[in-house]
Amino acid sequence: MILAKRTAVALGLGLTMIGGALAAPGAKHDGIWSVQLATDSGTCDSSASYSIAVENGSVRYIPSPGSSPATVSGRIGPDGTVDLDIRRSIAKADASGRLNGKSGSGTWQLAMLGCSGRWTAQKRPA
Repeated sequence: MILAKRTAVALGLGLTMIGGALAAPGAKHDGIWSVQLATDSGTCDSSASYSIAVENGSVRYIPSPGSSPATVSGRIGPDGTVDLDIRRSIAKADASGRLNGKSGSGTWQLAMLGCSGRWTAQKRPA
């Protein structure tokens, strides 16, 4: 059960942050992003940190050693709005928010485990 919770949190939070990085159009947001997740409700881990790479608007999750692969899809509106779908194994998380320059924030939800929370992202210096 603990492994399932950690996987869910990693999926929901880590990928949510990936989505945040994806939200911005073009090269403006290219680079490596540090994403921090916080759980507000549910049985998922209380917090987690992840790294995300953004290249030409495409997002790539940078897994930590021992983590399982994930898939991220979504879109960004003209105003920087983030709308993501994150999948790992059978778990699916939804994330939304906005990127503004070198930072971003939003919310995430992993309905199958009843978890939800917030994410923040900071772009690392080149």
